[in-house]
Amino acid sequence: MNEIGQSVARNRMVTNQIEARGVTDELVLDAMRRVPRELFLPGDLRDAAYDDSPLPIAGGQTISQPFIVGYMIDALNLQGGETVLEIGTGSGYAAAVLAQIVKEVFTVERIGELARDAEETLRSLHCHNVHVRHGDGTLGWPEQAPFDAVIVAAGGPRVPETLKSQLKVGGRMVIPIGPLASTQELVRVTRISERDYESETISDVRFVPLIGVEGWLTAAGE
Repeated sequence: MNEIGQSVARNRMVTNQIEARGVTDELVLDAMRRVPRELFLPGDLRDAAYDDSPLPIAGGQTISQPFIVGYMIDALNLQGGETVLEIGTGSGYAAAVLAQIVKEVFTVERIGELARDAEETLRSLHCHNVHVRHGDGTLGWPEQAPFDAVIVAAGGPRVPETLKSQLKVGGRMVIPIGPLASTQELVRVTRISERDYESETISDVRFVPLIGVEGWLTAAGE
């Protein structure tokens, strides 16, 4: 599919898969219209970039289906100008979408190959407000905390206390919580004071495992 075809498919995807299913925040919709998802996929999968499905990327990981990316970012209630922490960079697509909305994105990826490739792709798209780190995402990025929002693209057994502590008061985190190899609950955590948090379940989802000190120690089969 040529560049014009990809642009048409991208706009159709936003209208039919994202907006039609309840994501109405114009900041999110406009960002998804601008970011070429095909560039975050292996070459042989680029024609499927705007299908309503997750797709495999390097390291045995997946790029989430477009609706889930839009839905999770929408759930953060961003206004523009925020500093956001992303856990699970993957190929960098969600970070690129966030970069169109917020001031800065700090994103952590545990698989070195993915972190390097994502940084290269993001740089090629001039997403200079995205900063990529290779490391344990469950520990966040303490030097840059606190964050206005945290988005976690992997499912953990519980909400990591370290990530909660890196939220600003009034900040929000969206994270999948639940057992391995099963449907998880997408939870939104809001920090309402220095010591207090509120949590609500907003959807059922299924993600790869959140691996790390405050997540699963290993994925099934590793």
